[in-house]
Amino acid sequence: MSHSPRIVVFALIAGAFALAGCETSGLNMPGPAQPAAPAADLPLMPPSFPAQNLVGRWGLTAYHNEADRERTITAAAGQCRNPYVITMGPTGGVMMHLADQATPTELALKGAPGNKNFIGPKDEPPGGNSDREVVSFDGRVLTLRWMDPEVQSRYGTMVYVRCGAEGAKPKPKGKPRPSAAAPKPVQPPIQRQ
Repeated sequence: MSHSPRIVVFALIAGAFALAGCETSGLNMPGPAQPAAPAADLPLMPPSFPAQNLVGRWGLTAYHNEADRERTITAAAGQCRNPYVITMGPTGGVMMHLADQATPTELALKGAPGNKNFIGPKDEPPGGNSDREVVSFDGRVLTLRWMDPEVQSRYGTMVYVRCGAEGAKPKPKGKPRPSAAAPKPVQPPIQRQ
């Protein structure tokens, strides 16, 4: 029995539609979708160090090339005559500037998987576009990289070097103490004859 080519093609097309219909019928449909876990149920990642470790006076510079890092750290230490001051914010964050902002904003220190830390707005997830990643921090030198590539290309990698002893308060400014001058030579009295 010979089949005409039209019948074979028709049978193949009909079979394809039949199989497609089975896929969209309720036979192979998954069960009801599970609701996504609310953000509050996700585990919080604590940062590797407390925000108060960032409080203090810092010399600040930046670099664009990794080869300039060590030279930049030395230059940052020289900026302590005009330090960048980080203070505690009213809700436990730190007061720092965001990119292109003239006034400081309270920023949160946020932990993330892989022992990463970020500094940025509290209401954004770690690694958000307004954040800076903590590249390194040893208590004395803090290195931050902007997450926004455009901002990173303009500002570079920020290097903060702690001014003075770690945790020391700046000395109060007052009248300069007079230096101890060398005593004036005493001239012997003139004797009259």
